[in-house]
Amino acid sequence: MYFQHVYDKTLAQASYFIGCQAKGEAIVIDAKRDIDTYLDIAKQNNMKITHVAETHIHADFLSGSRELAAVTGAKMYLSDEGGEGWQYEFDHVGLKHGDKINVGNLTLEVLHTPGHTPESISFLLTDHPATDKPVMVFTGDFVFVGDVGRPDLLEKAAGFTGTQEKGAKQMYESVQRFAELPDYVQVWPGHGAGSACGKALGAVPSSTVGYEMIRNWAFQYKNDEQGFVDYLLEGQPEPPKYFAMMKHLNKVDRPLLTEVPTHNKLTKETFIDAYNKGIKVIDTRNKFDFAKGHLPGSINIQGNNSFATWCGWILNYEEQFILVADEGQMDDLTRKLMRIGLDNILGYVDDITSLGIQTKSNEIIDIEEFKSYIGKGGVQIIDVRGESEYKAGHVKGADNVFVGTLEKNLDKIDKNKQVVIHCQSGDRSAIAQSLLAKNGITVKNYSAGMKEWNEKGNEVVKG
Repeated sequence: MYFQHVYDKTLAQASYFIGCQAKGEAIVIDAKRDIDTYLDIAKQNNMKITHVAETHIHADFLSGSRELAAVTGAKMYLSDEGGEGWQYEFDHVGLKHGDKINVGNLTLEVLHTPGHTPESISFLLTDHPATDKPVMVFTGDFVFVGDVGRPDLLEKAAGFTGTQEKGAKQMYESVQRFAELPDYVQVWPGHGAGSACGKALGAVPSSTVGYEMIRNWAFQYKNDEQGFVDYLLEGQPEPPKYFAMMKHLNKVDRPLLTEVPTHNKLTKETFIDAYNKGIKVIDTRNKFDFAKGHLPGSINIQGNNSFATWCGWILNYEEQFILVADEGQMDDLTRKLMRIGLDNILGYVDDITSLGIQTKSNEIIDIEEFKSYIGKGGVQIIDVRGESEYKAGHVKGADNVFVGTLEKNLDKIDKNKQVVIHCQSGDRSAIAQSLLAKNGITVKNYSAGMKEWNEKGNEVVKG
């Protein structure tokens, strides 16, 4: 058996290439959209991708299963569980609990594991030349290392009212069945630490059933369903706004993108014309460089591992946008964006000083100046972190307005006061500062944030 774990650290998303070397056949589970990765693996190992499978209709990334099937001619094997409303709307081989997929001398048995979503399935792998006992289970968003998939996404992100309690109870039942698998079976999940699909995902890529039985909180509620449900639903992070679009696009028949596109560097004239028409400009530079000088109205989303997630919060899928980035970054940034279906890049510019537009600067303050504003009547301090982070410990008197929903909550910003913002370590407050400036609100940014505040032993308020 050939096995390769393919990990996208930008979305903390795992996919899997599994092949039978004797027969030269391979299956890919939960493919990302830039499929050249899998084609290269197949070519390097003299294998043909004959099967493509998914664990569920994903909400956090745009699946590349259809692109991969279109290019390779592989059959798609997708869940037909979950009942009405939870079915894929394009041709595929439907899978039910107990079904088996044969890939050369390998067998993958389908396990229906609802909870995260009603149609969720896992794949239990047996490598027959070696043993007739299962050796691996690919769990998607069911069981992670140290956690289980959240059941509230359908309600919070996709608007399916009343589904989170039902999903939590289904997850409890699925966990009990999972515990019956042999301790030695390796667990390969769909996500790792940093994913918004859970609240306590481990950083190691895989585990075993036995390890999860003693380490994962979900297996400590063996005879306490309500305790399990309450803990599972409590304190989950805000689901990114783009999740609803992913849930839709992964279910319906949509246009395919089988290659990573290239984008043009815009001429000064083309850029200014688009800029004057109000097309959004996403400046991917370092937050400190952006603060020193940037185009008025541009939004600072740094081109790091969180780039796609924050673009998914801020951008509209129907509108074009422009990137400020170096040419050498464009392939990486394009891949990050296409993985969540943000394909409407008009082009990019790499030198804002050559555009003839007067730049603006943002004010970053240090901890001493930040302290001088605390408790003052004419000042509003805003913590732009997530609600659960805020409740775990915040600066006394600070209001909480999450950066991802900031533009929908501008009424919570007191324009008659000096506004001072912060987050954990400056990345989110840089986004927030640029969004507020775009909306005509000038603020001061304590960029070092709660990281420095806590390191220096300052007071925090919980709740």
